[in-house]
Amino acid sequence: MSVESTVATERVLTAAEFAWLTDFLRGRTGIELKPGKEPMVMGRLDRRLRHHDLPTYTKYFQLLADGDPLETQLAVDLLTTNETYFFREPKHFDFLREVYSAMPRRPQPVRIWSAASSTGEEAYTVAMTLADCLPAGQAFELLGTDISSRVLETARRAMYPIEAAEKIPARFLREYCLRGRDEFEGFLAIDRRLRERVTFLEANLNDLRGDFGTFDVIFLRNVMIYFGQQTKRDLVARATGMLRPGGYLIISHAETLNGIQGPLRLVRPSVYQLAAAGG
Repeated sequence: MSVESTVATERVLTAAEFAWLTDFLRGRTGIELKPGKEPMVMGRLDRRLRHHDLPTYTKYFQLLADGDPLETQLAVDLLTTNETYFFREPKHFDFLREVYSAMPRRPQPVRIWSAASSTGEEAYTVAMTLADCLPAGQAFELLGTDISSRVLETARRAMYPIEAAEKIPARFLREYCLRGRDEFEGFLAIDRRLRERVTFLEANLNDLRGDFGTFDVIFLRNVMIYFGQQTKRDLVARATGMLRPGGYLIISHAETLNGIQGPLRLVRPSVYQLAAAGG
């Protein structure tokens, strides 16, 4: 075995290096790396060390500390990408249907924010649900944001492995999805009618910049489990300030707003509502 290959297989993340990365990621994203995540970190960052031919994580972290913008974005992308799929936690979409199938048509569009949209499955699931249940002619808009530029490229492309179809109801597949052909064999694409309703932007939930407007519903699912308590309070306060009166904040069933919900009231498990104007 050569010296080079020996070095390449002996990159181990030390306790001090993990502590440095924990502070770095918390400062950049608000995410708290918990003890036990060391194998995940090594699995995701090892390719970057190999790319730069660096023998230790300390050497790699020096690139991040020196402020290399491209490498910093790549590291954040690798460490913050989480699993997602169509119609995840389906009761939330049943709730949307219940609310909006009974809504009379109104002049302003229904606006919904997928605040940690990842590769876009959540936003397009919402789009399918609204397209199916809103009154005829009712406009709607969706905003999807994520800190990872890499996953947003997938979201904007709106093309997914054909296995993703397993989670999509058959009638929605027929109405809103297209099967790839030729070079796109093995993929499905979201219909243009829905893609045109969704805008994806890169955004850090702990440092929101720009005016995104207000929303009828905000999906903030499967992200707060990575934050500390104060970061959660700050994020919920920001999200609440972007809700329209009577609007809903939807979190994952694995999360809770106990002690931090402020003016929101629980109306369903993991669904919170802001009081309507005058109510």
